[in-house]
Amino acid sequence: MVDEIANIAFIGLGAMGAGMAANLAKAGYRVYAFDVVAEAVSAAVSAGCLATNSIGEAVADAHVVITMLPTGDHVREVHAGAGGVLAHACKGALLLDCSTIAVEDARSLAAQAEAHGFAMCDAPVSGGVTAAQAGTLTFMVGGSSNHVEASKPVLSAMGKAVIHAGEAGAGQAAKICNNMLLAVTMIGTCEAFVLAERLGLDPKAFFDIASQSSGQSWSMTSYAPVPGLVPTAPSNRDFANGFAGALMLKDLRLALQANDSVDLRPALALKAEEIYSEYVVNYAPNRDFSGVIDMLRNR
Repeated sequence: MVDEIANIAFIGLGAMGAGMAANLAKAGYRVYAFDVVAEAVSAAVSAGCLATNSIGEAVADAHVVITMLPTGDHVREVHAGAGGVLAHACKGALLLDCSTIAVEDARSLAAQAEAHGFAMCDAPVSGGVTAAQAGTLTFMVGGSSNHVEASKPVLSAMGKAVIHAGEAGAGQAAKICNNMLLAVTMIGTCEAFVLAERLGLDPKAFFDIASQSSGQSWSMTSYAPVPGLVPTAPSNRDFANGFAGALMLKDLRLALQANDSVDLRPALALKAEEIYSEYVVNYAPNRDFSGVIDMLRNR
């Protein structure tokens, strides 16, 4: 139910943001939508959002500003650039960045927001495009307790879980650790399916066994890389409209940067970065990351 927070600016209406903004509108919020792609804004309007022509227009009357953008560079530009959120947002607005960016970038941005008089949380998500559309995302949130509490009604309209990870940047720390694990488990899942195929084992039989055995993982039971096993998985649509391999590679590199910052050298994550780099170059950067099974199958 909508409380005193009625107006939300949503900036970034890509594969993830589109579903998130639509769920906010469905929940009864007035959603001012902005994206540099006009077709994305039109689609948001069809889902119940209000079109805006600039960041300044989107945030002018918003109690909450949500950003869902591809990279840290985009996040910095949208917030701190000329015509950005910090220059035009409504006084007292709560800023929620749901993008996946570097931990230090999230902390720096939170400090800038505070200096401008705004509360800010980093609130990256897990669940993928299907969960964004269904409103079943998991939010891992970094920020002060009172700011996180203030964000919960809005985030809950888009997700099934809102978890306070710690102070500013902690949400991003949780996200890059999670996606580092996801990158590795997906490669392992794909390799297991390829081996099962080569050994003459029916993929459905292997899925039924592994999904109820010690090999079970989210990569297997929620995002199976073989079509016909999990109806919502990108494998059923030739790996289109999912979590792009280029974005997984970006997240892996953020994780590797974080590892460097604390003097760790993660062998599996380094190998995963090598594999996804090859996949992005030799296949399509926008193809879902689970499509790496085709590359492994063809080796």
